[in-house]
Amino acid sequence: MEIDVKRAERYVSNLDKRMAFHFGNVVATEGPHHFLELTLGIDDEEATGLSMVGMAPMWFLKEPELSLAEATTALLDVFRAATETALRQEPSSTVFDLWYDLFERQRVWAVGTSHPPLLWAYGVSMVEQAVIDAFCRHYGITFAEAVRSDVLGVEPGRIYDELEGVSLATYLPDEPTRDAAVRHTVGLSDPLEPDEMSEDDRLDDGLPQALSTYVDRQGIDHFKIKLSADAERDADRLARIGAVLEASSLESYRCTLDANEQYDTVRAFKDQWERHATDPSLAAVVDHVAYVEQPLPRAAALTDRTRDVLTDWEGRPPIIIDESDDDLDSAGRALECGYAGTSHKNCKGVFKGLINASLIEKRRQEDGGEYLMSGEDLTTIGPVELLQDLAVMGTMGLDHIERNGHHYYRGLSFLPEDLQTRVLEAHDDLYRRHEDGFVTMAVEDGRFRFGSVIDAPFGRGFDLDPSRFTPVEEWDVDSMLA
Repeated sequence: MEIDVKRAERYVSNLDKRMAFHFGNVVATEGPHHFLELTLGIDDEEATGLSMVGMAPMWFLKEPELSLAEATTALLDVFRAATETALRQEPSSTVFDLWYDLFERQRVWAVGTSHPPLLWAYGVSMVEQAVIDAFCRHYGITFAEAVRSDVLGVEPGRIYDELEGVSLATYLPDEPTRDAAVRHTVGLSDPLEPDEMSEDDRLDDGLPQALSTYVDRQGIDHFKIKLSADAERDADRLARIGAVLEASSLESYRCTLDANEQYDTVRAFKDQWERHATDPSLAAVVDHVAYVEQPLPRAAALTDRTRDVLTDWEGRPPIIIDESDDDLDSAGRALECGYAGTSHKNCKGVFKGLINASLIEKRRQEDGGEYLMSGEDLTTIGPVELLQDLAVMGTMGLDHIERNGHHYYRGLSFLPEDLQTRVLEAHDDLYRRHEDGFVTMAVEDGRFRFGSVIDAPFGRGFDLDPSRFTPVEEWDVDSMLA
């Protein structure tokens, strides 16, 4: 088989968030999304694929001195480079080969830039998703089928020697997950109770806003809580969140904590965790924590010093990396350093995530340790990005997945009505028609269902012409601030 990228077109759509999203030292109020449509040559035939990625550069960069416009320009540079490199590549024999070659070529290109690996790899994952979409749609197979049948040609041994000759099907579940618990994001500034919001901050858009309202209306019982690394501020916030959860009708619940690289050193995180863990006023949250995500900056997360502290720390909570998962073998290094695992987001790479999941499951089966592969979000939304994300998460068999796109956006109300209807008709288990007329994600008893996503080629059961959005060469960075 010969596979290569023949043509590529890029588009942008500006989408306003319904409320600001605070994570770490970043505040995001705009949410433009980037679409890539490419034509794949498969032997003597052609196939069209599509990907959609959020333009959230501050999560990748975490550089406060950069303006949003400057960071977005860097992101566009990464997208352009990956697309142009894919167009220049020689034909590959498998989809995996195409992706792997593109990743290494993008790595070489990035040496001449100031772009960190997490950022330049985002361009590769954007192309990767469109290529997988084209391949699955061309052959009329689902993503789970493609992975388990090895038609994508994935070779885990290229990343980890211990996975040499291993098929992904060996360590992935026999059947994909078709529903999961929504792990609801509680941002640093998100309201906890309706009465704490001012009239100016209160939204009248038909959707929940405060944490307690989500619990009451949707039965949410999984929560991802953001930390600031300010001990007093976090203690107060966790106590208030715990009070809301304990006062609710929930019989049980689980929490994860996400620090988004806010702790300067591993000892600073250890000291604060032990302080919180012994504070009775925080027990309503701390006693329900499943894991802590990325407490340390990328530069400190995988060092020998961090390894020494984590591996000697008896009674440490399960800790995973997220932003530090910026290279193909970062998850393996994290396990060596005493972490329990890593997160998956399509923006960090589909094939990399599947291989990480296989490595983690292999270690779990071998020594019975508490290893974790989590499903996290980057404000992922429809009509394309969420579906492809869930196709991968479901294939990994994840039972609870962070979902914040439905919280920070007003469903699919930003799309034309005809496209909203098309998405709903194809995925009426994942979406519903809101009483106010727009299409939004359906959540019942704290769970959402996505069997229609699992059964569609790479998640998407409808056609979409992205040319109805703005061509990237006609889009201005300043328009996202208008």
